[in-house]
Amino acid sequence: MSSSGPESRGSKFTADGVKEYERRRYRGIDQRIVHAREVRLIGKMLEIIHEAGGNRPVRNVLDVPCGYGRFTDMLRGCGFEVFNADLSFEMLRRAAEAKGTPGVVADAKLGLPFRDGTFDAVFSIRFLHHVHDPRERAAVLSEFTRASSRWMIVSFYRAGGVHEFQRRVRRLFKKSGTRIKMIERGRFEAEAAEAGCQVVRISPLFPGLHAYHLALLRK
Repeated sequence: MSSSGPESRGSKFTADGVKEYERRRYRGIDQRIVHAREVRLIGKMLEIIHEAGGNRPVRNVLDVPCGYGRFTDMLRGCGFEVFNADLSFEMLRRAAEAKGTPGVVADAKLGLPFRDGTFDAVFSIRFLHHVHDPRERAAVLSEFTRASSRWMIVSFYRAGGVHEFQRRVRRLFKKSGTRIKMIERGRFEAEAAEAGCQVVRISPLFPGLHAYHLALLRK
């Protein structure tokens, strides 16, 4: 594990904070259901990647931001060598301790410290909805496209529907510390195209109920 900048650069997590986050996140019944659904949809996308590989087998993947390594075992189980990147040094440290995964501190908004096409695939889950500025989001998608030789799996929150309405009502009665940027599907597809990739598949977490979507992209 290596660092491209100060440990505290832009990251709110301490070592204890990472442990607490890992202990509480995806532990409740509803979150376990969400996690299981994510794993299933991602698994289908990984199957598409492998089937399309042909004589170009997909071997390595960049997980950014990796967090504490929630998907590391799954990615390895699908035959990938996993390399991590995250803004939080403590998240990287936890992922390295728990999974033995190499990684680097990096801010995808400012640029990834990798050569063009370093990875066969870039994997980015639950990140883009935190990027509210369209220009920053475009820069992130462009960096993912540059670092990947062919494939990307990313997530985004789609505007409209029941989930967005629920969040608006909830904010009227309870202040939330998490701001989620939802975008129209057409806008996401346009931003992906501007970054140099095409949409192969978009899968909703729970159709009609949840704004969270997974997207498989190809250069």
